[in-house]
Amino acid sequence: MNAQHQKVFHVGAVASLIALILLCIAWEMLLAPLRPGGSWLVLKVIPLLLPLRGILKRDLYTMQWSSMLILLYFGEGLVRGASDPGPSAMLGWIEVALTLIFFTCLLCYLRPYKKAAKALKKAAE
Repeated sequence: MNAQHQKVFHVGAVASLIALILLCIAWEMLLAPLRPGGSWLVLKVIPLLLPLRGILKRDLYTMQWSSMLILLYFGEGLVRGASDPGPSAMLGWIEVALTLIFFTCLLCYLRPYKKAAKALKKAAE
């Protein structure tokens, strides 16, 4: 995989993470809050802010653990997309799409590093 592909996957991961953060804020404050005027559920965005700096800096460790963190939002999107009424259901499916983009971009970005680590380990044995 060349550097251009790596850049595309990094940009995709950053863009989808930022879009997911903005979606969660808009969802719980404006678009379909649980209570009129906004909801404390907007705090669910805080865990998404934790890996943002590391993702921007291309930190491999942050990318690895955030690929597991994002699965919580994938699950939430599935549940709310399948069970919530009205616009909240559509927002749930958008959340699912953004988490899948983020997860896929991270896996594709990390793949060459994982291959190199395996080869290095094999060579050391």
